[in-house]
Amino acid sequence: MTDPLDPGSDVGLYVHWPYCARICPYCDFNVVRDRGRTEEQAGLVEAILTDLRAQRDLTGPRRLASIFFGGGTPSLMAPDAVARIVAAARDLFPPAGDIEITLEANPTDAEAGRFAALADAGINRLSMGVQALEDAALHFLGRDHSAAEALRAVDLARRAFDRLSIDLIYARPDQMPQAWAAELTAALALGFEHVSPYQLTIEPTTAFGRAFARGTLTPPDEDRAASLYETTQDVLAAAGFEAYEVSNHARGPAARSSHNLHVWRGGDYLGLGPGAHGRLTLDGVRTATVAHRRIADYVAGVSSLTPWSERDAQTPVDAAEERLLLALRTTEGAPATLLSALGLSPEGAPVADLIAGGFLMLKAERLIATERGRPVLDGVLKALLT
Repeated sequence: MTDPLDPGSDVGLYVHWPYCARICPYCDFNVVRDRGRTEEQAGLVEAILTDLRAQRDLTGPRRLASIFFGGGTPSLMAPDAVARIVAAARDLFPPAGDIEITLEANPTDAEAGRFAALADAGINRLSMGVQALEDAALHFLGRDHSAAEALRAVDLARRAFDRLSIDLIYARPDQMPQAWAAELTAALALGFEHVSPYQLTIEPTTAFGRAFARGTLTPPDEDRAASLYETTQDVLAAAGFEAYEVSNHARGPAARSSHNLHVWRGGDYLGLGPGAHGRLTLDGVRTATVAHRRIADYVAGVSSLTPWSERDAQTPVDAAEERLLLALRTTEGAPATLLSALGLSPEGAPVADLIAGGFLMLKAERLIATERGRPVLDGVLKALLT
């Protein structure tokens, strides 16, 4: 039976814009400072367009499923550059109808002034990296905007876009559940249809990671983090948001990110820009790609038809494991047919044990993590895949 959620041969498009006004102390993404790089940025736009055309030659004719501009800070891109990439993608991969085109934005006054032009360029969904609504928290997180700036930016965004998402960071040092509930409730009152709340993660290579190693930064302990997680779920559920993925909540199915769903369902997507990851089916084989991380290396690689530092053909087991890892994060779950590729079955261990323990369930031929299983999903996946 055909899986109704199968994305088929349609392709998503991820564009990585690596420039940021400043590097946040928690960020371990592939980013660089924005200053004094005008000529370099112009060259990167041309390289992205060239890479897009080259990947179209590899994939052959496909339909476009979605576009996502991430980073970095793509709201720093010139709107005319955004428009050129959107137009080229539509021309090379004609979509069947209206598609979601998302751009991540920081809510500084300078970037908010571009929102109308970005909407004219084709962006129809804005993902706003507000991260916090308290000035002390924003200062701690190294953000360039104040809480007042964020509110002004949200007001401008509502005028320019029908679809808005907000990113928030919680589990900050000394943060208490009651204060977080109030902050989250205030964010919801701004009218967002989609919320992505992320627990603060301390990565070793970041400024926060170094501070943690020195003993000058202490995140919440496990019990406090769990309480903050439960508070997040309770506040969002009470406001009518469904946790359709572990870190993504939507006010109804229409508010879900179709680009993210395309990726989580195992759809093909092109990765464009320095360090961008992609997944393409080439000659019938699922292929993982990673672009060169350094901007100069990526631009030179595109010019020499070698934009990728990695191009790995996945085995059926590799592809099934990756699909399971992504799909079990969602309320849709994974097709049960994936289990056979991994040498598993619903009747045998460990799947049957996880179902009996209330961590997984089988529904409509899909394997789904339960409310009990989702908070401990790493452990569930470890049991399945080892």
